[in-house]
Amino acid sequence: MALSRHRIAVLALPDVVGLDLGTPGQVFHCARTADGNVPLYRIEVCTPGRAPVRSSAGYQVLPEHGLELLEQADTVIVPGVHGGPPLTDGTVDPTVTAALRDAYRRGARIVSICTGAFVLAAAGLLDGRPATTHWAWADRFRTLHPRVRLDPDVLFVDDGQVLTSAGVAAGIDLCLHLVRTDHGSAVANLAARRCVVPPWRDGGQAQFIQRPVPAVTDSGTGATRDWARRRLHEPLTLRDLAGHANMSVRTFTRRFREETGMSATDWLLQQRTDHARLLLESTDLAVDQVAHRSGFGTTAALRQQLHRRIGVSPSAYRRTFRAPEDDLRAPV
Repeated sequence: MALSRHRIAVLALPDVVGLDLGTPGQVFHCARTADGNVPLYRIEVCTPGRAPVRSSAGYQVLPEHGLELLEQADTVIVPGVHGGPPLTDGTVDPTVTAALRDAYRRGARIVSICTGAFVLAAAGLLDGRPATTHWAWADRFRTLHPRVRLDPDVLFVDDGQVLTSAGVAAGIDLCLHLVRTDHGSAVANLAARRCVVPPWRDGGQAQFIQRPVPAVTDSGTGATRDWARRRLHEPLTLRDLAGHANMSVRTFTRRFREETGMSATDWLLQQRTDHARLLLESTDLAVDQVAHRSGFGTTAALRQQLHRRIGVSPSAYRRTFRAPEDDLRAPV
């Protein structure tokens, strides 16, 4: 029986950001079955009225579809825009608003990359929701859309049916996250390798926000992060991490947040959760063994963290994302 492919509609508006427009096609095209032969997604581009639009990179986009594509899509992705009403006065063409709202109402997943969040906000799809956009546009976004719970420090926000990402390369992070959500870490990791990008980036956009360069008085925390990843099963404390970095706890805490955009405690929990997910997908270890090897210690602690971060229990996650036997033999 032929595999039913998830259909993705990429909505290009005037002044669409070139890299944002190309990201979904590249990442989702690389998401394939373990043998690499069967694509898991179908990606198509549309514009209002099927009209050509000019990109911020200076070339025209000649779409094959109009807004009717949104009526059939499982996921709708809105790339960033470099100008126009969404950025200047917080509005969008009424036909675009109607098409996005209709897609949302029938259950399609709605996604934005970078300043595409301005489009979703103008369509009323972000009111009361957590969301993000490029940090450089955060102040304008707050002014135009005060009802949105903007978090400019993260790479992306997954709020269930509606997801938003920060600028440029964060769109890659979000697309890989969608692949990981749909098909598990093994497929996402292989897609990342084909794109020659990391399958997961630490921290958030806070690490990329322009700020004065700190005085070079201490070494960085990168070596300590690598050291900690190899010891996730151990009961690492903040003092242990600071000691490895030859810093005081206070200095280490400050430098870690500057370099990653998150606290050391949150980072460590994220690493342990990701490792637990990989073990659940790729091994036959009992859940209590997964909890031990990923550093949570107890099944209850693993269950609590996994439910808090992705909303499912370890057993439910394994049933949903456990790879077939052929996938377990594939390189990761």
